[in-house]
Amino acid sequence: MDFYIVNGGPRKKYNTVQLLEKASEGIFDELENNQIEDINIHQIRLYDLDFKGCKSCFHCKRIGGKYYAQCPIKDDLRELLPEIKNSDGIVFGSPIYFGEITGELRSFMERFLFSALVYGGESNAPKRMPIGMIYSMNVTEEVFNQIYGNKFDILENSISNLYSRPYSLKVFDTFQFSDYSKYENYAFDPELKAKRKEEHFPIDLKDAYDLGVKIAQDSLKINY
Repeated sequence: MDFYIVNGGPRKKYNTVQLLEKASEGIFDELENNQIEDINIHQIRLYDLDFKGCKSCFHCKRIGGKYYAQCPIKDDLRELLPEIKNSDGIVFGSPIYFGEITGELRSFMERFLFSALVYGGESNAPKRMPIGMIYSMNVTEEVFNQIYGNKFDILENSISNLYSRPYSLKVFDTFQFSDYSKYENYAFDPELKAKRKEEHFPIDLKDAYDLGVKIAQDSLKINY
C-alpha cells in the first residue's frame, strides 16, 4: 500500500514536520497491526521541488485530449501527481501564514484539485482515498475563531467533492523559535510559549498520530 505525506512547510525540524512524522507513524503502526506487509509511506517536501501553480491551459478539461484529467505541465509534479492521485491515502501539512496555507501547498493544490474537477459533473479523480489536513499556527484557538473562523472550509470542501472528506487537525499557539530573545517580538510571551509547547504540543502530536491511524483504517476498509 502506498501513502503520501506532503509537507507544505519550509522548515525541516519544527512543528509541521513533527506533526507529519507522527501521522506517518500512525499510518504505519495501524497497517502493521493489521498484518499489512507491503507498506510504502512516501515523504514529499514541496520546498524541495521545482513547480508552479495552475497555468489555466485547460488541457485537463479538453474532451478527447491527450492530457484529459491530467496536468501536462512539465515540472517536478508531472510524474508525482498521478502517483499521489492513485495512492491509498494522503496527509497534507502546512504552517499558516497570514491566515493561509503556504504558497507552495496552495500551488500544489491548484494542480492536484483542478485536474480532477469537472465543471458541473462528477469528479474524474482516478480513485477516492482518505485524506488528512494538518495546520500549525502561532495564534491561539480563541484568536483563530475570532479572526478566521471556518477559513479552511472552502479548501476542504473542494477536497471532499473530488476525493473524500478530509480529516482536519488544527494546531494552535505553536512554539516558533528556540530562543525568542534573538528575534523582534512584541506579541508573544516566550515563557507562555515554552509552557504551551511542553504541556500541549505532546497532545497535538498524539492527535496527529490518531489522524494517521484513521487514514490507515479508512484505507483498509476501501481496499480489503
